[in-house]
Amino acid sequence: MPYAEGRVYYDADSHVMEREGWLTEYAEPSVRELLRSFGADKVQRARTAETDIRQRYEDQDRRASAEQTLMTMKGWESFGGTDAGERSRALDLLGFSAQLVFSTVASEQFWYYDHPELMYGGSRALNRAIVDWCSVDRRLLPVGFVPLADPERSVAELEAAIELGCDGVIVPSVAPPEFSPAHPAYDRFWATLQDADMPFFLHVCTGGALVPDAYRNNGRTPPADFLGGGENIRSKDYMGMHVPPQTFLTMLVLDGVFDRFPTLRCGCIEQGGLWVAPWMKQLDISQMAFGRTEPDLRALSMRPSDFVRRQVKFTAFFVEPLDWLIEQAGPDLFMFGTDFPHTEGGTDPLGAAEKFLAGVDETVKDRFFAGNFAELMGSRMAKVRQ
Repeated sequence: MPYAEGRVYYDADSHVMEREGWLTEYAEPSVRELLRSFGADKVQRARTAETDIRQRYEDQDRRASAEQTLMTMKGWESFGGTDAGERSRALDLLGFSAQLVFSTVASEQFWYYDHPELMYGGSRALNRAIVDWCSVDRRLLPVGFVPLADPERSVAELEAAIELGCDGVIVPSVAPPEFSPAHPAYDRFWATLQDADMPFFLHVCTGGALVPDAYRNNGRTPPADFLGGGENIRSKDYMGMHVPPQTFLTMLVLDGVFDRFPTLRCGCIEQGGLWVAPWMKQLDISQMAFGRTEPDLRALSMRPSDFVRRQVKFTAFFVEPLDWLIEQAGPDLFMFGTDFPHTEGGTDPLGAAEKFLAGVDETVKDRFFAGNFAELMGSRMAKVRQ
């Protein structure tokens, strides 16, 4: 029996655990030597994963045993994390009809605003790699990456990502070096996304520091992260995680990007959901309070919160009370996401969601598990439904 059954499930948050040299294979020669390593520990885990995968293909007992750990063994050690063929089988076991696929560590190798050639060349390599990885199964929807450092180059890379077959692109949720993302210089970028009926995504760890380093200097020994190491998030990171996407989306709403491009759509992934309802209320209050002196706010065709409701979707963390989020913000904003195969997604994200939604109407559940995802992806769902 699959992990999920009884209704249609779309997973709005999953990842590939990159092999060593994953980007190198897809990068142009001039970019290969510029790519930075993603760290010795991660390289070693990736190498170990390669060995494990070979053994699983050679030994069916090993493979069957690995399948049994689908929701408990995470990261590079997971079944379906690194190998695309295994992921296709994992989807059968999970019972999901579609899954967005994001990279895990690849952007660490190139996303630096101080090196445009590396940044754009690395993005191009990632987009080639993730499209190729997802090509084994139509249920896997590849999400690429496009920086916003240079408006013209960003448009060119977006057009290339569309041509490659990306079903969405991450844009960093941090202000570009020279312009707001709502500046008219980026209108071609947003128009290109809209014309392609392709959503863009904001994802955790692409918005700069979650908490300024000075706040971490509290005179105490830094605690281990919740995985027991030092590279993942801690409590203070969680508290600040929503700030970059909230600020980025605020600019797009109040400066009229979503008004000028009414079918442009955004998925805000793995950045929590508790902030969404009060932020929407605050947007409306901002228009009411400052509209008299700010003509652009008066010129908006709807309340700011209505643009969010029409054009943005979110994934919450599995520990956050979904029933309360939906009660406060409405049934049309939140999507199901597992973060597979990352540990942060927990060992039973479906069970956690079902527990919170126990008293919720079935039509609302259908929206959460599938309908809102389908609205976000638009015509990109056609290949899933073939």
